[in-house]
Amino acid sequence: MKFISTLALICAMFFSALTSADTKIGLIDMRTALFSSEAAKKFTDNMVSQYKQQDLEVRAVGEDGQKLEQRLKNDAAIMSDGERNKMASDLEAKIQEYKYLKGKLDKALAAKRQEFLAESKPKLDKVINALVEDEKLDLLLPREAVLFATEKMDYTAKVIEKLNTLK
Repeated sequence: MKFISTLALICAMFFSALTSADTKIGLIDMRTALFSSEAAKKFTDNMVSQYKQQDLEVRAVGEDGQKLEQRLKNDAAIMSDGERNKMASDLEAKIQEYKYLKGKLDKALAAKRQEFLAESKPKLDKVINALVEDEKLDLLLPREAVLFATEKMDYTAKVIEKLNTLK
């Protein structure tokens, strides 16, 4: 019970401090800021070109599987049991190949994304700290945590601009 009353007191103090007239609050959409930067666009272009061949291969295997499945549906009635079983076996092999290639590609893309995020995090932190100082913000919140705020409280565009000036 003592914990709850202490927590309530802290919350009351926090919210009373927020309501004072001289408190300056800002919001940023971290995801938008990070992925709208020039570095993110360059990263995306590099990823597309680097993994284009693998993506095409995954798509081709998927299309082959769909064609086999459609042929099996359409022609099953006129096929012999042996043909039908072989085609079903081929279809299962295509499905397994697709799952393997797709999983391998997704894993590689996820690793590259994590690498980009790890490289970008210090830059983003630097930009956010500079923004807080420049704008003399008392509180900076993620945009997703707020139900309503005026546009003048959103500093996402400024963060993107500052990220783009960093090299």
